[in-house]
Amino acid sequence: MISRVFDFMKQSKSIQLNNKPFLDLLSSSSSTKPKALHDVFINHRGSDTKRNIATLLYDNLKARNLRPFLDIKSMKPGDKLFDHINQGILTSKVAVTVFSPNYCNSYCCLHELALIMESKKRVIPIFFDVKPSQLDVMIERVRCPDDEIQRFRWALQEAKDIVGLTFDSCKGNLSEVVMIASDVIVERLVELEDEDENA
Repeated sequence: MISRVFDFMKQSKSIQLNNKPFLDLLSSSSSTKPKALHDVFINHRGSDTKRNIATLLYDNLKARNLRPFLDIKSMKPGDKLFDHINQGILTSKVAVTVFSPNYCNSYCCLHELALIMESKKRVIPIFFDVKPSQLDVMIERVRCPDDEIQRFRWALQEAKDIVGLTFDSCKGNLSEVVMIASDVIVERLVELEDEDENA
C-alpha cells in the first residue's frame, strides 16, 4: 500500500514542506525521523468540533501531562499555518482524527489526514455525529486538482478501515467519550514506547 503512496508522491510536484521534498521526509530512515515534540496531534474540523470535543480532549490530555497539538492552542500569531501544522503532524507520536459532518468539506482537514496516513502514524478515529460510510471528499474539483482528490480519498479510506470511537451528540455523553479517547491514546503511547524499547 505504501508503495502506491510513494509512486503517487513522486508524480506530484506540489507537496513540499519547508522547501524540502515531502518524499524525503517520508522515506527517511527511522533513525533520522523527526524528534517527537508532541504526543498526539488532534485533527478536526474547527467549525464542528473546536468548541466541544477537540478542546475538551486537548485539556484532558494536558491534565494527564501529555503534549497534545491542537491548532488553536499550539499555534500563535505569525506562525505559518501549513508549515506549523505539517511539523506538528510529523513530530507527533499518535494522531486523533475527529470526523464530523463538515470535515470532508475542508481542504486543511483532508490535507492533514493525508499527511497523517502517509507518515504512518498510529491513528485513533472519532466519528462525531457522522458514520464512516458518510465520509467522502466534498471539495470541488475547481478548487483542488484530481491528484489531490485521489490522495484525500485514499487517506479517507485508510482511516475508515480503522476501528474508532463513535459519538452521537443527541444521545451521547461528551465527557465520557473524551475520557475513553484519552485512555485509548495513553494505551497507544504505552504500546509505542514498548515497541521502541524492544526494537
